Amino acid sequence: MVTLESRLPACYLTPDDLVDLFDLPSVETVYQWRRKHTGPRGFRVGRHLRFDPADVRTWVESLQGGAAV
Repeated sequence: MVTLESRLPACYLTPDDLVDLFDLPSVETVYQWRRKHTGPRGFRVGRHLRFDPADVRTWVESLQGGAAV
């Protein structure tokens, strides 16, 4: 049987993680993406914004025209 825990990634990404990963100028860039609906899909856990690594990968692939990362 597949459980929720077996399908969840080991670590969700924070806005700061995306800044480091993509060498962005500031975390404000991530929040602007969210407001403009142009960045990777994120979700809130309470007041904290998090990103599923699979969603980030899908977003990057969409920018590359679907090419594998």
